[in-house]
Amino acid sequence: MAGTTSYKGKHPADLAEDGSAGPALLLSSSLPSSSSSSSSIAPVPDTSSSKLRALKRQTSATSPLNHGCVNVENETTLGFTEGIHAHPSSRGQHGEIRDECLEITDPHAGHGRQVSCQSEAATTVDKTMLDADRCPLLDLPLELIDSILTHLSAIDLSSISATCRKLHTQAVADLHWLRCVQENVPGLTLSTPGPCESFRELYMAHDPAWFLPKYKIWFCDRDLMGKLVIVRFDPRRGCIEGYQLLAVSHKHTFEEWSADSDVIIYGFEPQVKLHLEKPVLQLNVRDGHEFRRRVARAGANRFAAEVPMMREDRTDLMFSNFLFTRPMDVEAADAKLVLEYPYDHVWPPPAVPATQHVSGARSVQAAENILPRHAPESRSEISDHTFRIRQWMEMPGTPSPSSLMGGQAGSLPESFNGLVHALNTLNSVLNGSSMTLVDAGGIHIGEEVITYSTLDPVLYTPTESKPWRGIWVGDYSTHGCEFLLINQPDDAATTDAELGLARGPDESEEAWERRRREARMYRGRLEAIKLTGDPNVPRGEYSFVADDLGPGGFVATASEPPFAGARVVKSKGHMAGTGFVRDKYVESQLVLIGPDRIAQYWIGFGHISFFERVQVDQLLVPP
Repeated sequence: MAGTTSYKGKHPADLAEDGSAGPALLLSSSLPSSSSSSSSIAPVPDTSSSKLRALKRQTSATSPLNHGCVNVENETTLGFTEGIHAHPSSRGQHGEIRDECLEITDPHAGHGRQVSCQSEAATTVDKTMLDADRCPLLDLPLELIDSILTHLSAIDLSSISATCRKLHTQAVADLHWLRCVQENVPGLTLSTPGPCESFRELYMAHDPAWFLPKYKIWFCDRDLMGKLVIVRFDPRRGCIEGYQLLAVSHKHTFEEWSADSDVIIYGFEPQVKLHLEKPVLQLNVRDGHEFRRRVARAGANRFAAEVPMMREDRTDLMFSNFLFTRPMDVEAADAKLVLEYPYDHVWPPPAVPATQHVSGARSVQAAENILPRHAPESRSEISDHTFRIRQWMEMPGTPSPSSLMGGQAGSLPESFNGLVHALNTLNSVLNGSSMTLVDAGGIHIGEEVITYSTLDPVLYTPTESKPWRGIWVGDYSTHGCEFLLINQPDDAATTDAELGLARGPDESEEAWERRRREARMYRGRLEAIKLTGDPNVPRGEYSFVADDLGPGGFVATASEPPFAGARVVKSKGHMAGTGFVRDKYVESQLVLIGPDRIAQYWIGFGHISFFERVQVDQLLVPP
């Protein structure tokens, strides 16, 4: 565990690129005793010579020049000193005196490399050679080395901790691992590692899943409605957990618009909260350790393996596994995103700005049909913008399939294998589904694979010129509340002259700056993209779009309450039949009430609905 002092023959295996079996990440990143290659930093001769070992026993305790336990006053050492070469090169040559060296796997290059550092035990080597070959990094003050280490990632910290004892001591210091954890838990300020003995151990427990709380906002492709999940870190229990975000409006009032009595304004005061009673995702510290031990014993690739999520206080019949994903090739993804809905089930869909896409799955598609082809085989192949959850139900009291055949649990007679294949084939023929109904563990009911994606924080972080960027909740009448991303794409930089701005001779500085600011704020395109959907317009599609917030789309400045003073611009609303068929855009208007509240006037329907900003950061701190 954290604070280990064993340095013999171990490697930081869990940082390896291939994800092969090995001890848990970082727990075993300690120093072995020797290596077979020359050093790339400070090559030092080996002390394995039998002659040297014999001479060590002849050491004179009273000698004033007792160098490395070899008495230079003893004439029997003469033959030994004549055999030392100034620059020993490889194993088996004369005078080989080498410090302990560790062969580690470079997680970026994918192949072994040799790293070694000088040790105090090699003082028998000529001092001039030591000064020339010594790694300059080790001569720096400890404070400067610590400062350098603050710029390293967790993988690099683990690698450098395996080079020599001095760097190991500094690289495993908890101040560096506190930083590694803190960078991935927005909204929190950590002071203790919770149930773990150190932040290093805590980081290891959840590696490489720290991107989940880092990006915090996740939306999925389940059915047409989807789901919005907020992932956060609980420092007290040391677990990563994700909860569905829900919203409900208890205000069901409506009123006529004073500007047009045929238009109805629906009241909207949403209450947004997390569904804390039923986590969608939960990764516990102890589960992470157990999973790594099990994968290590099986010799499997832990990056492709499914991680069982053992939810605390389980009261339902739902089981779920967490899976890492591998992003699609950019050209392959682009070719599918130009297709018609559902875009060959690529997630996220084209309306959502994203740098990584993965192949999603139909809700009834079996896990084995999608996972092997799209699972990462190494750390570098893991997508940090997407993941999957495989979930299913098992009825209580249902015996394992093998016991139904008279066999022992875990043993599958040939006849049972045939029955399993027959049942799954029958389901495929009758239901048009390849979903697995039966496997070695039990009978699966309602099995599905759900793909989640996140958003670049730039998309939902408001700025002075793009104040409506963010996560919003809107009123969709009988469909209830739905969550949206309001995206304002960046515009090209422009000058006052290009915007048609010129300061008036009597215009005050304050008025001039306000006009310049508004000219840049009321400019460009605004897109409302559904993160959750409904049976008509699904998740991942546009809800409404305003092509130009500037002069090209300007309608009026509202003068009637409740929108007095608000800017009104042209927009187009997205509508469709049930099942997202015959979709089209209709004429509408967008009312920019303020940075946290807007309204959409659906002209053809004669009603106005409201949208409010969701304060996501207020949901990141557990009670």
